[in-house]
Amino acid sequence: MDWQIAGHDWAARLLQQQLARGETRHAYLFTGPPGVGRRTLALRLAQALNCLQPPEPGQFCGECRACKQTAAMQFPDLTVVQSAQVGDELKIDAIRALSHTLSLAPYAARWRVALLLRFHEANANAQNALLKTLEEAPPSAILLLTADSAEDLLPTISSRCEVVRLRPLGLDALTTYLTQNHSLGAAEARQLAQISAGRVGLAERYLAEPQAVQARVEQLDELWQMLCAPHRERFLHAKKIAPPSSKQERSLTRAALRGRFELWLSFWRDVLLQVNGAAAPLSNPDRAAEIAAVVGVVTPVQALRQVTALEQAIDRLPGANLQLLVEVLLLDWPRLPGGSALASLPEMVAED
Repeated sequence: MDWQIAGHDWAARLLQQQLARGETRHAYLFTGPPGVGRRTLALRLAQALNCLQPPEPGQFCGECRACKQTAAMQFPDLTVVQSAQVGDELKIDAIRALSHTLSLAPYAARWRVALLLRFHEANANAQNALLKTLEEAPPSAILLLTADSAEDLLPTISSRCEVVRLRPLGLDALTTYLTQNHSLGAAEARQLAQISAGRVGLAERYLAEPQAVQARVEQLDELWQMLCAPHRERFLHAKKIAPPSSKQERSLTRAALRGRFELWLSFWRDVLLQVNGAAAPLSNPDRAAEIAAVVGVVTPVQALRQVTALEQAIDRLPGANLQLLVEVLLLDWPRLPGGSALASLPEMVAED
């Protein structure tokens, strides 16, 4: 069965060749932005490792019990480790439990496979605990890690893995994929390719979940409203989207804020590119008017500061005071006084 990894055929071929030659590594690290396909590629490798009826070396049938259960992340010899919610911290107890599991012989297949999702969320103790497992991995165990970037992990972790860096597809390539696989018109497919920033998984999610599309619209509207709002309204909005809550509720809030911050970051990156005269296509083409309005009145330094602040806010989410984090972001945004009408935008002034 073809691995069906849109835009990452080179990575699939690399892994297939290693399997066919019996040169499988004991650990792999798949990196790239969320939605780029890193989990999908890791699961394809897990299927190929434990397929009960492989049609040829390096391939998998997709039909046997091992293949189907692995795709659903329910195979007995597949252990999935991840934080409770996106943006939460992965702690040492989960790694200790994994180490015990990997020490056991496989139950139903050749390999025990550990899939550690979003491992950049692991705290230092958890990463150090995994390091011991990587150094002394049982011969029947293979570890598959996913992370935003290898640089987000301890150097001793990434150096003991085969790193497979996945990149978003080019705009034309993703547009072609969407027109061919989802019967979209060229214009619609191109806009979807842009707002998903070349990430197939995110584009697929927008197609499958209309509520995700609506949430994107609402959060970009929210961004524009905050650019026009005085300090008091920004304080109130921070409390609204990051209210004081229980530990479990904070976990859900943290996950929601990560998605919101990533979307806001895409807007400010558009601003940064445009204010510097770059010819790159917008990630938010449906917000071209708002982006142009901001570009007309901020400096490259101001735009870069907002991009940097959002990147840092995403990194700080696991242990931050969430309301304070949002307040700091919003209060540092420049203000557009006089409302949000684009037809007669007044001068934007920085609230430094």
